[in-house]
Amino acid sequence: MATLKPYLSAVRQTLNAAMCVENFNSQVVERHNKPEVEVRGNKELLLRPLVISRNEKERVLIEGSINSIRVSIAVKQADEIEKILCHKFMRFMMMRAENFVILRRTPIEGYDISFLITNFHTEVMFKNKLVDFVIHFMEEIDKEISEMKLALNARARISAEEFLKRDSMRNEVQPREESGCKLNNGENRTDFDRREGTRFTLRLGYYRLPRLHKTHENSPRRSQKPRERN
Repeated sequence: MATLKPYLSAVRQTLNAAMCVENFNSQVVERHNKPEVEVRGNKELLLRPLVISRNEKERVLIEGSINSIRVSIAVKQADEIEKILCHKFMRFMMMRAENFVILRRTPIEGYDISFLITNFHTEVMFKNKLVDFVIHFMEEIDKEISEMKLALNARARISAEEFLKRDSMRNEVQPREESGCKLNNGENRTDFDRREGTRFTLRLGYYRLPRLHKTHENSPRRSQKPRERN
């Protein structure tokens, strides 16, 4: 937390300096106005990209141009769970990019989320409020992922406890003895099955039918006498 405040302060100052954008028509197509930071057709209209890094996993890429600015953020991901949570959370937000106005649907390669601010945004919104939004997002994203991770661990712990509880209850139940099954005449079921030539396997559900009665295919057929005509 001690290094977070200088990190955010550096990002804020850089954004305030890069937010000086203005309307600029395309030099190639008449009456077209596209973000030059996305088109990247004229190098003289682009500013030098700047990376502000807190550590190896947390960094911000700020790309400026004459009429737009692109901010890409890499969020801290300590383990595989945080990587999955971060990916799902960012995907959820980017699918609703139209509600966030300045959110980009696809992040820059190597970063988790990207914002695109054009001169049209600065004309209808306050520049300092746009900077505050980006800084507030950077402050809250770590808290959100940490809270989701705690909730996930708590849910996994409860599920494991219930599973072990049911497993212990299942082990306490004594299995029924197969050999103790008696028939109506008092004869043991195992002896009866062995005598009749049947095999029962209760757990596998396999059942072998007893031998059927002999067929009369090989028996000689009765000779049928032709009927006498009157």
